[in-house]
Amino acid sequence: MLSGAVGGYGWLSTGPEWIGELQLEIRPQEGEGYIWNCATISHHRRQGIFRSLLVGISEVAGREGLKRLWIGSVAIPAEKAVGQSGFRPALRFRAVTFAGLHVMRITESDAQLGRDGAQVLGTEPGWHLRRSRSRRH
Repeated sequence: MLSGAVGGYGWLSTGPEWIGELQLEIRPQEGEGYIWNCATISHHRRQGIFRSLLVGISEVAGREGLKRLWIGSVAIPAEKAVGQSGFRPALRFRAVTFAGLHVMRITESDAQLGRDGAQVLGTEPGWHLRRSRSRRH
């Protein structure tokens, strides 16, 4: 809240969630959560709202007993806030959907985190080609 107004928002889930951009479902394990759909209201951007949001969600999650949080990021100006908030890359994704097909390349950024990340996503590093599919939350 900024002067009584919402500056940004985000969600924390401990159950399965669909990641539309990757066309994968994340299933956090016991004691884990997934931060998703974060946004900063346009006229509050570049004021540290996203970083504060991530830190706040992380603190609440820790108090609630969560030991690990997963988050995905894309090339947005605020992406550096993810690392500054204590998150480390586990996997990197390159994906494109064209003519009804979804092509994705997954690489590990960190060996152990990458294995754990692949497990909660139900996938493996490498190239993946499948029919494009959509799903709603």
